[in-house]
Amino acid sequence: MKGAESATEDELLAQAEASADREPAATPAPATLFRRFWLGDTVSQFGDRVTELALPLIAEFTLHADAAEVSVLAAVAWTPNLLGVFLGAWVDRRPRKRRLMIAADLTRAGVLLSLPVAAAFHAVTLGQLYLVALLCGAAAVLFNTSYPPFFAHLVPRSEYVSANSKLSATRSASFMGGPAVGGALIAATSASFAVVADSVSFLFSALTIRRVPVAEPPPDADAAEVSVARRAKEGIVYIARQPILRATLACASTVNFFTFVANTNLLILFATRALHLSSGAVGLALGLGASGALVGAVLAPKVVRAVGVGRGIAVGAVLFPAPVAIVAAAHGSVWLCAAALALAEFLGGMGVMMFDIPLNSLQTAVIHDDVRSRVSGAYATVNYGIRPLGALVGGALAGTIGVRPTLLIGAVGGAMSVLWLLASPVLRIRSLDDSVR
Repeated sequence: MKGAESATEDELLAQAEASADREPAATPAPATLFRRFWLGDTVSQFGDRVTELALPLIAEFTLHADAAEVSVLAAVAWTPNLLGVFLGAWVDRRPRKRRLMIAADLTRAGVLLSLPVAAAFHAVTLGQLYLVALLCGAAAVLFNTSYPPFFAHLVPRSEYVSANSKLSATRSASFMGGPAVGGALIAATSASFAVVADSVSFLFSALTIRRVPVAEPPPDADAAEVSVARRAKEGIVYIARQPILRATLACASTVNFFTFVANTNLLILFATRALHLSSGAVGLALGLGASGALVGAVLAPKVVRAVGVGRGIAVGAVLFPAPVAIVAAAHGSVWLCAAALALAEFLGGMGVMMFDIPLNSLQTAVIHDDVRSRVSGAYATVNYGIRPLGALVGGALAGTIGVRPTLLIGAVGGAMSVLWLLASPVLRIRSLDDSVR
């Protein structure tokens, strides 16, 4: 009887999915469907900022964790990205990527709710925090490897840059306003209970994605016969053989390595100890500088139209890391140093949007449908996996040659990432139609 009940449940679930994915006569226009997804993503992004503020505060003030334990918490959240190449290969075998995105959102919502439940019984532990960070990180990798096929079939190719610009703009806005919202929630309740806002935001995102039907092409008929390991290898080989992806991954990984050499923690340490800025002045400068990312997200499509997709990526590859040198060279009055920090953050924020928006759009245009997730996973494993290494190198350099020279190395080394693009076809690409599929 139990088996019969399970079969009935599976049939009902399959029928519900088929009904959701079927395109009725009154299917909303693609622009309407994108706006639905954009709304859900915006709410989720603001929720994420609350959790990013709340988790370290729980560790520091509730559990009295030391600096090393807080650093481990940050590292644990990034660890699942190292398995992205395998998770992406697994995702490619699944017929319904949208369903996986919904599952990832629901998983994060449930995992985060465990914190306020534990807090109600005064049972929050550091081990639970690590587990929450790890599971949320793994769910994020699942979402991110399922997302490229979803986006590619949700948005027309001609609108890739515009759609990425809109998504990046609201993400930038969340970095400007999200911490303030999170701080208010934490002050009104507590860090453990504030994460309920992020949990609710994931539920909202899941419901929104559920209302965005996308015609997803089925995976290869022989997909079930190919192992995950082999498909993961195919994702790596695909990048290695595709000149555009090969060059952009080398560029992006170099940028990420050196921006983590000159990481935010070192920047704040330098600003407070060497430039003698108060924590309030640092917070104000970083908050004002964060507006640069929003400006960059708005300007990126115009820059791409003016100079082309490939050169737009090159502009961002330099403008993103180079402004750290402004802080490293700063001296003089407190106000002048604070202005230098704000300017560096503003220009760097503009640069990261100039870099990410055309790069993400180009990748979507170049990668074939049947390998999107495995290639995305392989790309993320290298691109994000190198970040902790950069942070370790930055810490070692700062302890031997000093923070100021380390910041300069990060700025110069990051800007030199553009050299990977010079001998590639990337700079010759003016529009997405010029890319080789």
